[in-house]
Amino acid sequence: YGYAKQGNYVATNKNRLGPGGGRALLGALLLCVWWRAAGERLRYAIAEELGRGSLVGPLARDLGLSADELPARKLQVASAGKKQLQYFTVNEENGNLYVNERLDREEMCGESATCSVSFEALVHNPLNVFHVEVAIEDVNDNSPTFSKAVLDLEIGELIPPGARFPLEMARDADAGSNSLLTYQLTSNPSFSLSMKEKPGGKKQPELVLERVLDREKQSSFELVLMAVDGGDPPRSGTVQIRVNVTDANDNPPVFSKSLYEARVAENLPVESLVLRVRATDADAGSNGRVSYSFGSVPDAIRALFAVDSETGEIRTAGPLDFEENSKYTFGLEATDGGGLTDHCEVQIDITDENDNAPDIMILSLSSPVPEDAPVGTVVAVLNVNDPDSGENGQVSCELSGEAPLSIVASPGGSYKVVTASALDREQASEHRVTVVTRDRGRPALSASTELVLEVSDRALLWAVLLAAWEAAWGQLRYSVPEEMPKGSFVGDVAKDLGLQLTENGDQGVRNVSEGRTQYFGLHGKTGHLVTAERIDREQLCESVQQCLLRCELIVEGEMQVYGIQVEITDINDNPPSFRDADKELKMSEMTAPGSRFPLAQAHDPDSGRNSLQSYELSGDEHFSLAVQAGPGGDQRPELVLAKALDREEAAFHELVLRAMDGGDPARTGTARIRVIVVDANDNAPVFRQAEYTVRVPEDVPVGSTLITVQATDADEGLNGEVEYSFKKITEKSSQIFQLDSDTGAISLLQSLDFEKGDSYELEVQAHDGGGLFDTTKVVITVTDVNDNVPEISVRSALSEISEDAPSGTVVALLHVRDKDSGANGEVRCSLDGGVPFRLEKSYDDYYRVVTARELDREQVSEYNLTVRAADGGSPSLQSSAVLALRVLDVNDNAPVFLEERYSARLAENNAAGALVL
Repeated sequence: YGYAKQGNYVATNKNRLGPGGGRALLGALLLCVWWRAAGERLRYAIAEELGRGSLVGPLARDLGLSADELPARKLQVASAGKKQLQYFTVNEENGNLYVNERLDREEMCGESATCSVSFEALVHNPLNVFHVEVAIEDVNDNSPTFSKAVLDLEIGELIPPGARFPLEMARDADAGSNSLLTYQLTSNPSFSLSMKEKPGGKKQPELVLERVLDREKQSSFELVLMAVDGGDPPRSGTVQIRVNVTDANDNPPVFSKSLYEARVAENLPVESLVLRVRATDADAGSNGRVSYSFGSVPDAIRALFAVDSETGEIRTAGPLDFEENSKYTFGLEATDGGGLTDHCEVQIDITDENDNAPDIMILSLSSPVPEDAPVGTVVAVLNVNDPDSGENGQVSCELSGEAPLSIVASPGGSYKVVTASALDREQASEHRVTVVTRDRGRPALSASTELVLEVSDRALLWAVLLAAWEAAWGQLRYSVPEEMPKGSFVGDVAKDLGLQLTENGDQGVRNVSEGRTQYFGLHGKTGHLVTAERIDREQLCESVQQCLLRCELIVEGEMQVYGIQVEITDINDNPPSFRDADKELKMSEMTAPGSRFPLAQAHDPDSGRNSLQSYELSGDEHFSLAVQAGPGGDQRPELVLAKALDREEAAFHELVLRAMDGGDPARTGTARIRVIVVDANDNAPVFRQAEYTVRVPEDVPVGSTLITVQATDADEGLNGEVEYSFKKITEKSSQIFQLDSDTGAISLLQSLDFEKGDSYELEVQAHDGGGLFDTTKVVITVTDVNDNVPEISVRSALSEISEDAPSGTVVALLHVRDKDSGANGEVRCSLDGGVPFRLEKSYDDYYRVVTARELDREQVSEYNLTVRAADGGSPSLQSSAVLALRVLDVNDNAPVFLEERYSARLAENNAAGALVL
């Protein structure tokens, strides 16, 4: 770098005036000459960061001063501001201008395109002032920097390719080409870099998503953004970009098995663990948190079993009884936090415990028995039943007691008691025998009953059935629909068995049903089998395909037993039903079309065609219905996303799922499905204005709100909650302004001073909970208040002046400054009247006090000149300065006699030395 000068200022005059007035007149003449030259401005240019003592320029030479003149002329620098004086110094010997203190352009001028320091150079004898400006040129001494070492960015895994995410702009304190920034991004197939032109010409880097992310495959990315300036050589700065892939509920729970099986013993204590199901969800957070519940299962299942929603443990909730049901099959649902579900089937087999003793029922007893009855005569028919299974239900019977009787097993669990030897009434007219039955359980359970048989002394009509007993055992089958009224016809037993019934119907024929409830009865007159109770197939047989009820017909007179099976056929008396009539399903707005969401199944206790056959979904362009076959052939509905969702367009969708059976007419059941569209962070905050401007007076009170910026985000919840922060702010501004992160209000932390700063430029960032942001510029202009009085600074002044100084001689050089602006900073200067001096405006804010006419020491030998300065504010502020000036005498007056003629009278003989007059 070199230096530049503008104008050569040379003035020499070696003529001398006469004694007493030469020096004063020469000084006055020189001051006038130099004053006229002082309107020029010297300009130098140097690079910043030069060391102390570096040459700026030959100031004395550029001012036309020789080395010989320097001691007398006392060249020095002066300024209205003290800070400018500390940067430069003048060498008294050679008159060169040197750097006195390290110059940091960025610290001195910030981001201003130009940077210069202005000051005055003063010379004395005579007094003069010159204006000097030193331009501080930028060097590439600053690297681009980011405010953070790491930028955290959250991107939803379902955000479509092409989405843009603004990144923080780097800051380079240098100017010109040294601050021009380009950006580079480390190579990654999922991301690229783009630039967006900002107001003012700056470029905003944006991260562009190139392909859909999958959090389950890669949950985060580490990128490096590099900012490079335009220096030679260039300097760079980097910031790490940490992209966290936020979870979208794009994975439903998945059971580890489609069918879980367990075998448990009956009579387990309540709350005993039966089995544990497990479903996993690849999503994170609430989207991956799985809860378990029953699907569409009957209340009877819920009364016996309970599922832990968190652990998936299935425990007993009521007593299990093998004899009531030996197998339970039901569905379970696994639901994640976003509403996606999976289904599995649970099959629990109940193993039998020997908890039931055999039960003995006397079907028929013939007493008395004639003593001449042949051996083998049937005297009693018994039915022995043990509801247990396997060996626990296998029974044996024996007679206990002394009696000519024996017991013989018959088909169907019946036993007959027959005479084992001839009876003799005279020896024993009555026989008491105990029938004892035992099962084969461990330990064995038993039951007994006593038979009392009387022996008569004469023969009676008796049907003797010996080997023909087995032949008489028969099996009848009938079929009847459920829910028939009591007394409805089932079958013509008399006809089918060939029984002859009398008019009064007293044939000794009885019907005995299994279990405690007698569902059928025999009409004595007609011999018809009829319903005796209401029969509900679903209550009796639940999901068993074929529902059979068994009963036995006892013909006591003939000692015959007939087995009867009645099939209960289904009628369409139950519509399909959903456990939950209202279902809420949460679905991310970024869910990809084609995604499937399992729905709860309907339950129809009917069987065959009367059971559940199909599903329908109410029309909605965003959804369709698919039905999958389960492991047991059941139909499982799935909701299919047909069209992409947009929460900002529709926050929810109302659907109706209809289940239909195959009855004639068909019956239906419905469930309302409310699909709540879960917000994805697909909208960045947007400021209402690209730039906010406000004008505030400098005397605004501390704590006042100056302006409020506002950004809106179309997302909801955390994604739509906007917080504000300063993105770019100087240390000085950070001490003056405060930003409310919630409201966007910018308030005052400390008093403003127009004179210290008349404008502030801030950058405010609005960011949402998902890491997206927008920026805006805030320009705060401080308006002036007349709070500063004019300042009068005497730069140089004569303390003495010869009385013969010519008119226009400069006696003082003043600098008048008012820190206010506009009319408040416009200063009018005046000189108190009645003195032979006047005030003249010079360069910029400089004034000179000059003689207005000739001086006369003999009239006034000293002056106190009062200079007054008043600004244009309302009210006006004023200040004054007093200059003391002594007038030096010049021999400008000849002796003058007071009278033209003097006379005196003298006495003679006066002594020498006597006063004459």
